[in-house]
This record gives sequence, C-alpha cells and structure tokens, in this order.
Amino acid sequence: MIFTQTKLEGAYIVDIKQIVDDRGFFARGWCQDEFNTQGLNSKFVQLNIGFNQKRGTLRGMHFQKAPKAEAKLVRCTRGAIFDVIIDLRRDSPTHGQWLGVKLSEKNRQMLYSPEGFAHGYQALVSGTEVYYQTSEFYAPELATGVRFDDPAFGIEWPLAVEAISDQDRNWPPYSL
Repeated sequence: MIFTQTKLEGAYIVDIKQIVDDRGFFARGWCQDEFNTQGLNSKFVQLNIGFNQKRGTLRGMHFQKAPKAEAKLVRCTRGAIFDVIIDLRRDSPTHGQWLGVKLSEKNRQMLYSPEGFAHGYQALVSGTEVYYQTSEFYAPELATGVRFDDPAFGIEWPLAVEAISDQDRNWPPYSL
C-alpha cells in the first residue's frame, strides 16, 4: 500500500500496490501492519456500505463525538464520489480546513481520515456505491454533523445537490 500525506494533518490518500500479470492484478486492500507502521489507527470494527441512486446525492458532514470519535477509511467500489473531510480538532494546525478527493472504482484510491474529522461525500454518477470502515461502533447518542454548505468551511461541491436528508441539510452552524 502507498500512503500519501494530504494537506490535512493526519489524513492520507491510500493507493493499492498492484502486482500485475496476464490474469489482471492482485493487491492488498487492507493491512493492519502497514497502517501501524504509518502510525495510523488500525482498529476498524465496522464496515458500512452506502448506495446512491442519483447523481448529486450528498451525504454528510458526519462525525461522532469523543469518546467514540471515529477514524475512517473510505473507498468507492462502484461509480465515483467527491469525498470530503474537515479537520474539527481544535488543537490541530489544520483546524477548520477541508479536503475533497475524487474516489472512484477506476482509481481504486482510499481516503483515511483520523478521529476528530467530519466526513461526507457527493455521488458524481448515478448508481454509486461506497464502503468505509470505522474505528468505533456507531453510537447514535454521539453522532452529529456540520452543514455541507456551512460558510465557516466554504466547501466547493462539484455538482448541485440533488438529494440530501433533512438532517444533513439542517445541522447547526459551526463556530471556528
């Protein structure tokens, strides 16, 4: 696996290292030892799958509060997404900054976000499927979010929002 540090402290793009032959390729999509070597949280306890029928569907920006803050490893297995993370860690040098990455079935990249980040994505094509691993079990009493269009962050989404939940549309404003 190839880990590339992003502009946000502790967040990485993870590429698979393909072993190619005439049959196709083989690659490791997850390795606890490689994550540990990078100093990343390698304790994933849950795998979530999201299917988005409609291009422009937006999900996010979600996170869980401490003590159940989650690290996430996100991959798009069908279609393509614009995956966004926001650093909400008050003591971080990149606090309040966001990063958007195109993840697709073609590029096979993953995005790792550490604990203390909000996460969301927009489907770039209809019929998109996403899977992501989390380091904590879902704790509804600690689940919350920030608005996808909060001016505190200024996220530049690539498409008009065609579908979004009422909850995601109405998260309270974030105070930097």
